[in-house]
Amino acid sequence: MRDPYTVLGVPRTAGEKDIKSAYRKLAKKYHPDQNPEDPGAQAKFAEATNAYDLLNDAGKRAQFDRGEIDADGNPRFAGFNPGSYGGSARGARSAQGGFSAEDILKEFMNGFGGQPRGAAGRASTGGAQWDPFTGAAAGGGGGGGGSTRSKGEDVVVTAAVSLEDAHKAASIPVRMPSGKVLSVKLPEKVEENQQIRLKGQGQPSPIGGENGDALVTVKFEKSKTFRRDGSDLRTDLPITLYEAVLGVKVRVPTLDGSVELNLPPGVDTGKSLRLKGKGLYGDGDLYVNLKVVLPPGGDPDLESLMRFWRDQKPYKVRD
Repeated sequence: MRDPYTVLGVPRTAGEKDIKSAYRKLAKKYHPDQNPEDPGAQAKFAEATNAYDLLNDAGKRAQFDRGEIDADGNPRFAGFNPGSYGGSARGARSAQGGFSAEDILKEFMNGFGGQPRGAAGRASTGGAQWDPFTGAAAGGGGGGGGSTRSKGEDVVVTAAVSLEDAHKAASIPVRMPSGKVLSVKLPEKVEENQQIRLKGQGQPSPIGGENGDALVTVKFEKSKTFRRDGSDLRTDLPITLYEAVLGVKVRVPTLDGSVELNLPPGVDTGKSLRLKGKGLYGDGDLYVNLKVVLPPGGDPDLESLMRFWRDQKPYKVRD
């Protein structure tokens, strides 16, 4: 890590209040919830949190100022045993009575919608990780956070999910930054932007600890067949002119496969037909918009019939 004073943008004479204020500004600016598609911002958020962790601990700050430890909290002497890193260098939370990074995050976390998500949940703060998939805290180090500190970094991946796969809670292939492809089982009734935590599928620990996790963010693909309206779906169904006039049985696509729909003679194509319970997850409905399609290139007989209708049997459809 870079010099923590440089990271936070404060002088070496800065007091606790100034350090806290500087961290608050950076945490708000680079918080992963504010920058879900920017890995660089997430890295800056973690760097700022680590810098605050060190400077907020009076003992570690004094050691750093004296040159006894580096910016990562590692002792500056030969024969250093990396195995002690997790428990002594960065694992423990400050016991000096100051504000922890987690305390500061909690002050404005409600502005982001409650509990931290994904990388923000751990962000190298040493506290418990919030798992949005299970809705519970996980991975917290009750005895000072040594095991959390020794873990590798989490990785954030976006998965494009079709409405059909989401509806069926299917398993989908997800490519990791390393190029590895994992099969990920979607949870029931998965929501847009929901994160799925894959334990141990993140970056390896640089000091031999546990791997980080992979946080898979769900993004719904644009469907060629359906348009979402909350839990409801809408689709267009092309029909011929004679089908609209005479009636017909047609197959209509749904997320569960096509179903047969009986169109009565003279059906009003200006209204949508509702298929109850055929929306997303069965929680909504499917609305079918009928669209009359005329024969390509025109038709002399049809034109003659329409002129007869216009002249002999006109009717109004507009005010």
